[in-house]
Amino acid sequence: MKNLIQLTDKELVQLFVDGNNEAFEVLLNKYKSKVYTYIFLIVRNKELTEDIFQETFIKVITNIRQGRYVDSGRFLGWVNRIAHNLVIDHFRKKKNENTFSTDGLEYDYVNNSEHIVKSVEDVISNEQVLRDVVHMIDFLPDAQKKVVKMRYFEELSFKEIAERTDVSINTALGRMRYALMNMRKIAAEKNIYLELK
Repeated sequence: MKNLIQLTDKELVQLFVDGNNEAFEVLLNKYKSKVYTYIFLIVRNKELTEDIFQETFIKVITNIRQGRYVDSGRFLGWVNRIAHNLVIDHFRKKKNENTFSTDGLEYDYVNNSEHIVKSVEDVISNEQVLRDVVHMIDFLPDAQKKVVKMRYFEELSFKEIAERTDVSINTALGRMRYALMNMRKIAAEKNIYLELK
């Protein structure tokens, strides 16, 4: 039998389903750095990143054991979608815990930086960046929006994006280029500071 490290993600998942825990260790070691970095780039907080990272892999294990993983050749993209959803859930929950409606008030006491302790300020700032990015993607034309989501949330190659959207690779690349230009323009118009690469 081949060394576990030489197996494909699909083969490793199947071995794990069949009861081989070492197969999952190989998957974890293969992707933990990328998943950790993906989460950290959104939340910008080491402790929170570690919590969400652990929660992500607990959910990955649960989903695989419950037969909810369908191999598409993009195990990392699937794991990152789980991580992304957990980040969004965290910020939604945090927002509900730390805010109350300020509708009807002339002055927003809750969200005024003078009245917020540093840790909450960090959370709100991180949440805002995440919301701004998602919000900016929503402003893009459908074709550009689709390319951005496929590239960054599903981690598809431009060749795969071209095949799925039935266009040439150059068209897919062009749509991504215009999407990033449009997002920079939206960020400038709305005074949002983001590093888009």
